[in-house]
Amino acid sequence: MIWKSVVGKLWATILLFFSFVLFVLTLLLMQFISNYVVNQVTDGLTNTASKISITLEQHDDIEFGLEVVWEILDDVTNAIIITDENHIYYSNPKDNDIFDLEYFLNDRDLSQVINEKKSIQKDIFLQNVDENGNKSNQEAIIVGVPLDKFSNQIGAVYIYQSLDVMRETSKSITKLIFAAAFIAFILTTVFAFFLSTRISAPLIRMKEAAFEVQRGNFDIKVPVLTNDEIGQLGIAFNEMRKKLRINMNDLKQEKEQLKSVLSTMADGVFMFDTHGHIKVTNPPAKAFLHLWNYEKEDALFNEVPIAVMELFDEVIRSGKEQVGEIELQGRHWTMIVSPLYNGSDIRGAVTVLRDMTEERIMDKLRKDFLANVSHELRTPISMLQGYSEALTDGVVQSEEERIEIAKIINEESQRIGRLVNELLDLARMESGFSNLNKQWISLQPFLEKIVKKFNGLAKENGIELTLSTELKNEEFYFDPDRIEQVLTNLIDNGIRHTSSGGKIQVVATEEQNNLILEVIDNGSGIPSEDIPFVFERFYKADKARTRGRSGNGTGLGLSIAKNIVKSHSGQIGVKSKLGQGTTFTVVLPRNS
Repeated sequence: MIWKSVVGKLWATILLFFSFVLFVLTLLLMQFISNYVVNQVTDGLTNTASKISITLEQHDDIEFGLEVVWEILDDVTNAIIITDENHIYYSNPKDNDIFDLEYFLNDRDLSQVINEKKSIQKDIFLQNVDENGNKSNQEAIIVGVPLDKFSNQIGAVYIYQSLDVMRETSKSITKLIFAAAFIAFILTTVFAFFLSTRISAPLIRMKEAAFEVQRGNFDIKVPVLTNDEIGQLGIAFNEMRKKLRINMNDLKQEKEQLKSVLSTMADGVFMFDTHGHIKVTNPPAKAFLHLWNYEKEDALFNEVPIAVMELFDEVIRSGKEQVGEIELQGRHWTMIVSPLYNGSDIRGAVTVLRDMTEERIMDKLRKDFLANVSHELRTPISMLQGYSEALTDGVVQSEEERIEIAKIINEESQRIGRLVNELLDLARMESGFSNLNKQWISLQPFLEKIVKKFNGLAKENGIELTLSTELKNEEFYFDPDRIEQVLTNLIDNGIRHTSSGGKIQVVATEEQNNLILEVIDNGSGIPSEDIPFVFERFYKADKARTRGRSGNGTGLGLSIAKNIVKSHSGQIGVKSKLGQGTTFTVVLPRNS
């Protein structure tokens, strides 16, 4: 609405102020005109009465003097001339019925003219009778002056005039005043609107420019048309807009730099407000939350472990940096929680999560590598040594025993050969010298062939093995032999660690143009402390180092699978809960 705008308010203010001034001025002017007319009429009557008195005194012939006197009077003025008790002359013969000598002598004010020779003026009421006999009172003003020529006798001149004439004059003047006031009001309205528009137009443009700046358009500019305060305000607005654009660009660049730094950091970062709500995270921190959600199924998405919040509470309470450690899904993190200040007040805290799992793994592998290799080689070497000594010492008597011992020696030799070959393959892949024979493969038949290969073994062990695919594309680009080796190893592990009556599911899906292969079982699961090490060489979660149903595991299969996936620019991961099952996930780019 216009009344809520600057134009309406300024316009209404000017109109109200001018209307009040004009109203007061009109009242005063009307009062002045009314008084002025009365005074002018009174003075005119007094002057006319004096002229009549002087005229009569200058003429001895009363009749001639009266003729001169009647000529002096105008149409609205009447005169009564008293020369003695018996002679009263009227300019209007009708006055004979109203004014007689007794009328003047009985009036306390008018009698002073005759008795005391004083000039007097007074308002009187006259009773008029119209042609129909209706009576009405008429207000008039009467002026009386003594007639000095008849000073020794009764002598006076009374002249009167009806106030209706003055009222008509006042009404005419009042109408003129009201007309002038109305014209002045109209002109003031137009002027006020024009002035308000002139004043408010730059303000409206500045308001529109401010909203544009609010929307992020910092290129808008307010035109400066005047050199007054509004013009200076426009100049100040334009300067503010320039500096605001510069500051916003700087903040945007700093935000982008901070985002780039956070996204490329290997450490996870959480930024909390004073209430412990997460405000900023980076990808490693989100991955940490996903692991926490998987570990604790009833956890909220933005909920962090209690250990982190305890450090956060201590930082808010003490204002000092706190350091702690946390273990989750077999991974180890070091937590550093530092306070964030707003001046002297703490406005939150930042938590840095450093994944120390690789360091822990490397330390452990350095200690366990020789023991693992020795363990893997000791058994076949001992068997080779024992059976070969039995042959050389002649302990074996029959041909069948010699053949059986030769088979055992051959199997153990092949086992050592497989171990050496796998070590060589692993070394080549880790050195980047593996050769991949990539080609476009129709995925559905490829997976069906692999699953069909394990159907017999799965049925023998009472395990249900199924395949589920949900793909947009039918063909993918990879080395089929190498990927088959990966899936073979994962399915074989699932069969060996799933009890009779269990289920293993091979799932193939697509996400963001990536191929996702999952091998899901509901078997014994992996202890959380072993999860970080399952892809390391020679590592086995079974501390007794039994080989399950197959009996010939080397502890290198998952390590080789990891390097094959890595050579395809992909990723492999595992999630597991002890006693509930394990999920291995392989992610391959479609054009890897």
